[in-house]
Formats: sequence, C-alpha cells, structure tokens
Amino acid sequence: MRKIYLSLLMLSFGIVFLSGCVSQRETMIEQGYPMSYVDGFEDGCHSGKKAGGMLFEQFKKDVRRFNTDKEYAQGWTDAFRECETEQEAMDRQMRMSMQQQQLLEQKKHDNWQEKHALDGIDTSGLDKLK
Repeated sequence: MRKIYLSLLMLSFGIVFLSGCVSQRETMIEQGYPMSYVDGFEDGCHSGKKAGGMLFEQFKKDVRRFNTDKEYAQGWTDAFRECETEQEAMDRQMRMSMQQQQLLEQKKHDNWQEKHALDGIDTSGLDKLK
C-alpha cells in the first residue's frame, strides 16, 4: 500500500514539474523575453533541478555562450537559483508527506495492538481490582 502511495505521489510531482517546464518556455517567449535569455533560463533550470536533487535531470550550460552572451548568462543564473529552490522545496514536501504517511500507519498499528493486547489472556481476575 505504501509503495503504491509513494509511486503515485512521485508520478504526480513529475507530471506537474514537467508540464511547468514546457509552459514556462512558451510563456517567456509570449511575454517577449529575448531568445538568449529564454535559452539560458531553460538550461539553468535543468541545472538547478539537478543541483536541487532531481535524479533524472542533467546539468546544462553552454559555457562559451555563458561567457559571451549576457542575456544567456542572466537567464541561466536566474533559473538556476529558482529551479534549485523549487526542487529542494518539492523534495522537502515529499519527505514530509512520506513521514506523515508513516506516522499514520504507526498510529493505526498502535491502535490495533492496543485493542488486541489482551486477546487470549484470561482477565477475569482483574475484575476484583475495581
């Protein structure tokens, strides 16, 4: 049950995260950002996600372009910080969700044990303690 929950949670985060990347580029182009900035932003975002802990991302940086194109460099730098922070926040949220699920399961287990702790034990003599 827990594995299914975690798989669904990770899939949900992945879908939301990937859809955000596609729309981010399109939105920036529609808003009139220079293509150099948009390209840098896209590369910087991939790199920031990788630095933030996303396993399936790759570090992307056109070093020559970063050193010669101020718009690309600014877009890369802006996105790196933003996407690294977002990835770290998502990882933190996922860990918190997993911990909450574990606590809920532990509480259910403890309640079950409490209900069945005396099953099979003769407690008739305890009535005299009242």
